[in-house]
Amino acid sequence: MSSLSGFAIFTRDFHRRDELLTTIVEYGVKRYTNETRRLYGVLDAHLAKSTSGYLVGDKCTIADIAHWGWVTAAGWAGVAMDEFPNLKAWDDRMLARPGVEKGRHVPSPHTIKELLKDKEASDAAAAQAREWVQSGMAADAKK
Repeated sequence: MSSLSGFAIFTRDFHRRDELLTTIVEYGVKRYTNETRRLYGVLDAHLAKSTSGYLVGDKCTIADIAHWGWVTAAGWAGVAMDEFPNLKAWDDRMLARPGVEKGRHVPSPHTIKELLKDKEASDAAAAQAREWVQSGMAADAKK
């Protein structure tokens, strides 16, 4: 789980960064793109050696659950899962688990993969997220 600290930070910050900011800094985009891909590559290589197909041990553990939310939203961050075949297979395996399927819709429907198939809906969601982030930043600046 120690890798999750960096993994979550970079993937969180990378996800839709271009949609949430008004000014794009090329260096930052490249840095987060490269680091996210590197981290996905680490997981992909680890899963290639895993005899169980899971991150730790021979079954699904909290490590898998903790990483899954970030990995399943890779498309939102502009990362093509086809670059990481073992990670893609793991994501599919996780989605096939009844508990993951049920839990991902709590407290509201988790539809990121479906959303990304519809550019208009994806752009609308990004605009809404951008407005939310920017209004929060403006409110924080007044404190």
